[in-house]
Amino acid sequence: MNFSFGHFPLDLIVLGLVAVFLVLRLRSILGRRVGAEPAARPMAAPPVAPTVVETAPEPPPPSVTYDIPTPDTRVGGVLARIGALQPDFTPDGFAKGAEAAFRQIVTAYAAGDLNTLRTLLTAATFTAFEAAIQSRQQAGETLRSEIRDITDIAIIGADVDETTGPNPVAHIEVRIVSDQISVTMDGNGQPVAGVDAVTEFSDLWVFERVLGVSGGGWRLGASRSA
Repeated sequence: MNFSFGHFPLDLIVLGLVAVFLVLRLRSILGRRVGAEPAARPMAAPPVAPTVVETAPEPPPPSVTYDIPTPDTRVGGVLARIGALQPDFTPDGFAKGAEAAFRQIVTAYAAGDLNTLRTLLTAATFTAFEAAIQSRQQAGETLRSEIRDITDIAIIGADVDETTGPNPVAHIEVRIVSDQISVTMDGNGQPVAGVDAVTEFSDLWVFERVLGVSGGGWRLGASRSA
């Protein structure tokens, strides 16, 4: 027999056998994939942090300045005398109480709240306030009064009247500086007194109290502009 391949491309046969060997080898190493490949899962977007808008904090309201006379002054000496006759009295506590009373009285007067005023005023002062409220109501007027800030409370005067009997009467004068809106409106809503804007007020209020009496308290005995 003639085993001569003549012009048949022997090198192609060799290359084909090598290729088949490599494919079989890869399949034995990597294995065979069976069935459809699972669809690729979409990657979830990372959570977006909420945008934080920083705002400037509101400025705190101005603190009240309490001006208390020192014990070596005349007024400070009278305050010490009041403390001796009324053990629960302190100048600091009185000043803070005057601030609270000021807010209550201004608000009650604007609202015509006679019940509240009766508990905070002396009899004579209550009569004057009651007459002013009645006059305002008869004229069909309303008072808009709003305290924005109290900036200063100063004790500027004090005395003790010990000629009134077994229980002396103390008087303390206070200057109160405040920022307020205070305007009186007629029946048509038109301003007739004051201004509809924040205005600084300086008032002199005199509080009085019968000393040594349980259940007593300080009441407004007089008021005027400083």
